[in-house]
Amino acid sequence: MAEIVMYSSRVWIENSFQPATLFISEGKIEKIEKGKSLNIPDLIDYHPLVIMPGVIDVHVHINEPGRTEWEGFSTATKAAAAGGTTTLVDMPLNSSPVTINQKAFDQKIKASQDKLQVNVGFWGGLVPDNANDLEEILATGVLGMKAFLTHSGIDEFPNVNLEDLEKAMPKIAEANIPLLAHCEIDSEHQALLDFENHPKSYAHFLASRPKSWENDAVRLMIKLCEKHHCPVHIVHLSSADVLEDIRVAKSKGLPLTVETCPQYLYFNAETIPDADCRFKCAPPIREKSNNEQLWEALKTGIIDFVATDHSPAPPHLKEMNSGNLFKAWGGISSLQLLLPIVWSKAKHENTALEQVIPWLTEKPAQFLNLQHRKGKILEGYDADLVVWHPEQYDLIEEKDVYHKHKICPYIGETLFGKIYATFVNGKLVFNQNEIVNLNQGKRILRNNK
Repeated sequence: MAEIVMYSSRVWIENSFQPATLFISEGKIEKIEKGKSLNIPDLIDYHPLVIMPGVIDVHVHINEPGRTEWEGFSTATKAAAAGGTTTLVDMPLNSSPVTINQKAFDQKIKASQDKLQVNVGFWGGLVPDNANDLEEILATGVLGMKAFLTHSGIDEFPNVNLEDLEKAMPKIAEANIPLLAHCEIDSEHQALLDFENHPKSYAHFLASRPKSWENDAVRLMIKLCEKHHCPVHIVHLSSADVLEDIRVAKSKGLPLTVETCPQYLYFNAETIPDADCRFKCAPPIREKSNNEQLWEALKTGIIDFVATDHSPAPPHLKEMNSGNLFKAWGGISSLQLLLPIVWSKAKHENTALEQVIPWLTEKPAQFLNLQHRKGKILEGYDADLVVWHPEQYDLIEEKDVYHKHKICPYIGETLFGKIYATFVNGKLVFNQNEIVNLNQGKRILRNNK
């Protein structure tokens, strides 16, 4: 007997919405019946809501251990579940210690015990200290390696240089995992100095991190990807200038993937007010014309998918009282809102939901090499599901946000996409605005995924 049986007239199966009944048992989708199954007394009838695979967010800073006051596994995974995200991958910073060796990885695993409302995987960190010898961190089961080409903001996670990359990439290629690259190569320039003198000006902040920093770094990573045939993933792409470089690289068959973030699609530099540090992130949110090109690149597959880069911090580090963008921690909180943000943007752009869903489910599952059990509704797949109403909209209010700190530029925005229920490994975790079952998430490691 199935543990849960649910029906809707709009179940996302085989790239279309179909009336179907899902039978869930032991954390898996045991059976799918087309249409509505009759004579099932405990059938959950979700008509006319959409049932689709749970959202997968590959770029999240949970910050535990060491900086749990910034976020932590408990609040992060509750926020994820409330937003329909059933799997996320945690970055090796801004936790302390940073995840660059076995000892730090073990501390992170211990810190996550009994705090996972959704499934969580882990990225390892590539820094100058371990570029020569990656055997230890690769043995932990991390899903890939993350590197910065500019200062990360955390001194204990220094950026790598070309020599470090040349040493590490053959080893990462041999392990057949991706190298995730924060693509900015910084240089001194007048606008950077001007920003210090105009610390509340968003225009000065934007000018201080020009597209050229990002363009140079992306082009370098493409060259190294081709040289070492190492899988490279460009995180949080914000510059449209390199879209043609990416298209050409992909046409050559290079193992290159690219994500962008909701803030680069939803907001535009022209409308960001001065002294509002909620909007500060790196790379910065750019102009409307640039961001429209990112959206088109997502639609055409040049950009593979969307991830949040959820990077929270306490109010004093975000300089919420002073409005000092120069001093403020750079990072945007949006983990809970990924699905509604992207869908709201899609509606504005007259982009069909059928095109949007794979950006948040199937494509990130493929990137994580989890396509054999996540990202689709198929018999035998994990029962990670979100039930939601695409046509219903909500004003986002502080009281509805599960993030530890309610510092979020989407608060006050009206977003389409009301989340009704989230199932993780076949268990109802979020239901009608409440977390109802704790600790249903599992760790995802390379050796057991």
